[in-house]
Amino acid sequence: MRVATTLSVLVLGAGGIGHAVVTSLDTGISRVDPFKDMKNRPEAGHGMNLLLVGTDGRDKITREEKRKYRLGGAPCHCTDTIMLVHISQDRERASVVSLPRDSYAEIPEHTDETTGSHHGAHPVKLNAAYAEGGPALTVRTVEQMTKVKIDHYLEVDFTSFMKTVDALGGVEVCTARRMKDSYTGLDLGIGTHKLGGGQALQYVRSRHIDGAADLGRMQRQQRFVAALINQATSSGVLLNPVKFREVASTMLNSVRADQGFGTEEMLALGRAMRGFTAASSEFTSVPVSGGGHPVKGLGSTLKWDEPKSSKLFRMLREDKPLAPHRPQQPKATLVDVSPRQIRVQVYNGTRTDGLGRKVDDALRATGFNTTRTPESRAGAEVRRTYVRYDPRWDRSARSLAAALPGCELRAVKRQGPTLKVTVGTRYKGVTPVRAENALEGEFGVVTGDQVVCP
Repeated sequence: MRVATTLSVLVLGAGGIGHAVVTSLDTGISRVDPFKDMKNRPEAGHGMNLLLVGTDGRDKITREEKRKYRLGGAPCHCTDTIMLVHISQDRERASVVSLPRDSYAEIPEHTDETTGSHHGAHPVKLNAAYAEGGPALTVRTVEQMTKVKIDHYLEVDFTSFMKTVDALGGVEVCTARRMKDSYTGLDLGIGTHKLGGGQALQYVRSRHIDGAADLGRMQRQQRFVAALINQATSSGVLLNPVKFREVASTMLNSVRADQGFGTEEMLALGRAMRGFTAASSEFTSVPVSGGGHPVKGLGSTLKWDEPKSSKLFRMLREDKPLAPHRPQQPKATLVDVSPRQIRVQVYNGTRTDGLGRKVDDALRATGFNTTRTPESRAGAEVRRTYVRYDPRWDRSARSLAAALPGCELRAVKRQGPTLKVTVGTRYKGVTPVRAENALEGEFGVVTGDQVVCP
């Protein structure tokens, strides 16, 4: 998330701010050499690839902030967020791929720069590469796993993330269910929330909200990146030199980057991406195989799905979009359960021929798993549309009700998982809906405009 702030502010802002401003900011970046003595690297593809990492550094956070946002304990000096960002050659698309920190990895043979000790290749969790060999070993490990050549390296910590979010005036996120994590202190009710820096850090760090653990956290991180890009590009901050300098200076206090990512690169990217919006970004995570992969001495790791992950990184190398082209979608109401998880049977409770088919088609168009065989209800006409549901599937019923404004919910014990909609004469149409986690734990590709608040 802190690296996402770096990307949106530096890259997007450079296009609207003068050369002198960006040049002065460039001098505040700490430099590292993650490509030193690297050999046998992958061939360069098309476009630009940035490895963005967030470390758990918290040296500049006050004692009060550590207490309030549950940031106590010693840092592990490892990467808690790893993202591979591909900027297309035409500079019209950014593809963000989250690399799970618990991914099973084979660290290449290397020499510890601090101790001088030589280490052979050995298995670790991906985030441990930084602890063993810093940025250089992290880049080598990621390149070895993805076969994608890294062009630039950016690294930030907790401090810059919190302060930059505050400098932007906060970032808006939406929740369809209560989010509570006793480890980070996050506690958000249902609805829309404007998060300041500290609360935003709790949001992107939380991994004890549901059973998805770190995979669920990555999805929340991706949603936050989309919301942050939306805030940065729509608020006018990036076109205001005074505000831009304030935001960028705040962030750069704790950014580290390779020597090659300087003023000219920022300006070139900025000029090319002036029209960049949340819809220009796409997000996914490396597909993993089944459940945890236990490894002696490491515990449970995540093993990448070889065929799917190979295809994903091949598409990055070939500069192809990950998300399929789709027409502009209307804004959708946020619901708790993904429509694709809800089975619906439609009944026509009126004398209007074809209305059942019309409603079935409309519900299916917004994602519901309809039976495609609507039926006519015997008896007198129904005025108000109603939904019959088994109380065990009450969350699904509420999600369906959001798509049918003005409908009535009727609980029917032991009905089963299929929800039954009887359409009345007052039917006014179907409202588009979407879930916060539309894929229910499966990792597909979404674009930024699909996951920001409606």
